[in-house]
Amino acid sequence: MQARLTGVSGTTGSTADTELLDALVQTSFAVTAVLTKAAAAHDLSLTQLRALGVLRGREPKMAELATFLGLDRSTVSGLIDRAERRGLVRRTNTPEDGRSVRVSLTRSAEVLASDMVGEISATLAPFITRLTPTDRRRLTVLLELLLGSVA
Repeated sequence: MQARLTGVSGTTGSTADTELLDALVQTSFAVTAVLTKAAAAHDLSLTQLRALGVLRGREPKMAELATFLGLDRSTVSGLIDRAERRGLVRRTNTPEDGRSVRVSLTRSAEVLASDMVGEISATLAPFITRLTPTDRRRLTVLLELLLGSVA
């Protein structure tokens, strides 16, 4: 079953715009399903998976992580508490401000995240192999443009 925006109150614009919105929503559902399944296979929630993704190669402050994830600080604190108990993240005080805490992945979480990237890539590969190399590059550029306007 595919979700459709067509005919939904509040959608305006041309038929092409509506079709584009429908395609974006359907794509987001398909990708979210892949990510949710991959996370569940490793006993992670989708939000925990997102946090691991944000932390790959970064050591943000807790407040920055909350902003990246679009969550309240208290929610992120609980999320990091659970991840820390599982040995996935570590907290370190920042030298410039003793009240600020940076969060980073542990070595085992880095390995897990790397493994999951491979799993997710393999699952998503059939989506992109339908496209020619030129279309893949064009889609990449368009998605980066689209996401740049949202970020």
